[in-house]
Amino acid sequence: MGTTVFERRRPAQSVIDQSLSDTAFGVFWLDDVARPKHPSLTGSVRADLAIVGGGYAGLWTAVRAKERDPERRVVLLEASRIAWAASGRNGGFCEASLTHGHENGLTRWPEEIDRLEELGLENLDGIEQTIERYGMQADFERTGQLAVAVEPHQVEWYRDEEGFLDREAVQAEVHSDTFLAGAWEKDACALVHPAKLGMELARVAVELGVEIYEHSLVRRVEGDGSSAITLVTEHGKVTADAVALATNVFPSLLKRNRLMTVPVYDYVLMTEPLSDEQLASIGWSNRQGLADSANQFHYYRLTADNRILFGGYDAVYHYGGKVRPEYEDRMESHRKLASHFFTTFPQLEGLHFTHRWAGAIDSSSRFCAFFGTARKGRVAYATGFTGLGVGAARFAADVMLDKLAGERTERTELQMVREKPIPFPPEPAASIGVNLVRAAMNQADHNEGKRNLFLKTLDAVGMGFDS
Repeated sequence: MGTTVFERRRPAQSVIDQSLSDTAFGVFWLDDVARPKHPSLTGSVRADLAIVGGGYAGLWTAVRAKERDPERRVVLLEASRIAWAASGRNGGFCEASLTHGHENGLTRWPEEIDRLEELGLENLDGIEQTIERYGMQADFERTGQLAVAVEPHQVEWYRDEEGFLDREAVQAEVHSDTFLAGAWEKDACALVHPAKLGMELARVAVELGVEIYEHSLVRRVEGDGSSAITLVTEHGKVTADAVALATNVFPSLLKRNRLMTVPVYDYVLMTEPLSDEQLASIGWSNRQGLADSANQFHYYRLTADNRILFGGYDAVYHYGGKVRPEYEDRMESHRKLASHFFTTFPQLEGLHFTHRWAGAIDSSSRFCAFFGTARKGRVAYATGFTGLGVGAARFAADVMLDKLAGERTERTELQMVREKPIPFPPEPAASIGVNLVRAAMNQADHNEGKRNLFLKTLDAVGMGFDS
């Protein structure tokens, strides 16, 4: 079994220790924005549409609902603060793909993949147009994404792709001796400041007339759909003709979806701003988002003030599928990321990380969002984005609104929208299965990408992944 470049070229332990010596445990994005407060729900409220969840999916649903019908009374309930979870702590890659990459979509929906990619680009265009229309300050940069090969066997994966860059060409874009080749998709990805996007979506929603309530955890859904649905919180309730559930990684309010996703923790580091000299040493003048090509991959990008966000690689599942704050503080993962960072950019030794954090990803077995309705069509849901919800959440909002309106649209008739993923098994099988997948993917990364029988079996039953 071979070794990876990150094992062959480890930096000195002192470099790692120094870089993390005064790092704050907290989310840079959320520390970098003003966070307006919204009231908590008390008493009873009547609405046309109620939304559960104040992340991207819920906020886009609120905005899109008011754009469709400005007179509709829309109420949004958030258990904590707006965009505090996945929407405020992700890498800020706003991708066009609705299927978590071309290969994943091609494998599952070969007859639809061309149209799905067109719809994804239309959705990304729509996000950009919305940002411009409302003057949203979200550090939106449509720079595209550069996928890089960091092992010799990965070079062939890109050779026939549009935008292929050989070693010399990829080094001209971003200088890292670990980069052997790559492919630059120039239109299919934008970069955003995640928390700014969340705050700005909330601002726009309120200006359009949406009522937002924070610290208003929905404890149960009442009503069989024969009439209006009621959402019950600790101190109040909302009764609405239609409900959109956008609860992401947290346990679904619908029993049918409890085994449809598992929470997988992803870890992130943020550097201090680079000096002009440091930035010049790595190039990166075109500011693309970057991702390497391993199963256990890294993603990295520049911020508006020239920090580098570096995340990924470890994907940790905890027995029982719980979402708990203590799972975010995992120095083992952050040290590993720091080591891999300086393997990638040894010329930046001496740079410090100002923030380290983590967040739970709502992983589904098909690796992209799924959709549905309940309670005789009065409740719609979208979840399972598997780390690619920054862009896809807007598409999901439109799907939910179409379904709640009882409309048959091109979106609702897509096989990708009509199908459901295979559920995960209950514990202990879920924990065993997830950890077996992690081990098998790690083995493939050490064996020139070759997938073993276990991964090939998952591929055959529709639970495999190739982005």
